[in-house]
Amino acid sequence: MPSSSISRFFSCRHAWCKRLLALSCLLGSIPAQAADNVIRYYPSGSIYTYRWALLKLALDHVEKLDHRHYALVPLKDNVTQWRAEQLLSSGKVDVVAFAPNAQREKLLQPVRMDILKGIIGYRVFFVRKEDAARIAGMNAQQFRSSVRLGLNSQWADYPIMKNNGYDMLASIGYESLFEMLAAGRFDALPRGLNEVGSEMQEQLPRYPGLTLEKTKAIYFPFPVYFWVSKENTALAKRVLQGLKLAERDGSFKALFLRHHAEAIQLLATNGWQTTQISNTELPPGNVKPDTSWWWKRR
Repeated sequence: MPSSSISRFFSCRHAWCKRLLALSCLLGSIPAQAADNVIRYYPSGSIYTYRWALLKLALDHVEKLDHRHYALVPLKDNVTQWRAEQLLSSGKVDVVAFAPNAQREKLLQPVRMDILKGIIGYRVFFVRKEDAARIAGMNAQQFRSSVRLGLNSQWADYPIMKNNGYDMLASIGYESLFEMLAAGRFDALPRGLNEVGSEMQEQLPRYPGLTLEKTKAIYFPFPVYFWVSKENTALAKRVLQGLKLAERDGSFKALFLRHHAEAIQLLATNGWQTTQISNTELPPGNVKPDTSWWWKRR
């Protein structure tokens, strides 16, 4: 072999050796768990932290039995709920956490255990400070007929409130609702009792003219489930098994109470006048939430 060919041979071999060494170092630096299953979830953000902490708790319980690890990764794209359902059906998202309705029952597979114990169905309101005294002076019927509420039209609670006779303004988006309320596009923004704590910290500093209304609340039975695709029955069974194990040993309740302590304290402090309405979107076969963990009704 000519000397130039020998030189090229060893040079090429040396380059491949360096690449193999780099690859082996990279693989050696990845924890064993990283090669296990990744679960992509939606929605993410501070108001949803508890949902995914609970999913991790459930999966950790089952992992103790079969040592199969799942890593949770949020879908970072800002998509609508309808789009998230499509992504779930196509396998680009693995788990979502939504309330049931007829469309979801047809398209997706629910893990039929209420993860929020109905607390998100207890709705209180952000209003403009200048309107707070006027709204406080209304009775429940006056509030229903005179106060326009704003909500995302794709959220499951929009048709519920509309069907119960509330004047609704439909929009798309989340943070834009606070901007629209501040601008006077509608009069009150209903939010779940479990959501307002973080929103008072994150949204109200941006909109100093808004405040949490202290006298009016609405409650409707509103379970929230984890959902997977119709084909992913194995994951559905795994999550349900983990939730049941966590409920049995008390860790489910402990996690719920820890994440919702502020909301429970708000309810105890304010004592809102609560109007109970029906959930017109709850399909047959769904049990109404057990609210005893957080709502001590008189």
